[in-house]
Amino acid sequence: MSIALLLGQTATTLFMTGVIWIVQAVHYPLFARVGVDEFREYAEGHGRRITPVVGIAMPVEAATAVLLLHFTPAGVDRSLLVVGAILLLPIWLSTAILQVPAHRRLRDGYDDRAASRLITTNWIRTSLWSVRSALILVVLAQAIDA
Repeated sequence: MSIALLLGQTATTLFMTGVIWIVQAVHYPLFARVGVDEFREYAEGHGRRITPVVGIAMPVEAATAVLLLHFTPAGVDRSLLVVGAILLLPIWLSTAILQVPAHRRLRDGYDDRAASRLITTNWIRTSLWSVRSALILVVLAQAIDA
């Protein structure tokens, strides 16, 4: 069971890291090019389409992170799992407190300040998911070597 959890954790963490980098480097910076008249519809479409993508992966990632603390695979440094799980807290808080409100504001129409805030604050999630990916790959290597 612990190896299945580790694989689930690895898959969802790497998936979310890929998603967040595409959003950060490509998607959000292009908001300014959509056009004022089309932006409201675009922002609503973004919300409808991104929610199922992250709405499954994020809870699975969180659940497997917590379960791995209890079912730690042999040969794995549990402290790495603890750090990885702790990093989910600021990711989720940032999402709820910073990114979701910025997206809500943008649904009313394009706003330079809200878009800039979204891009700037999203570096929190981008950085933390990148660190989580590095940690989980180290953990996976430890499990393979055990």
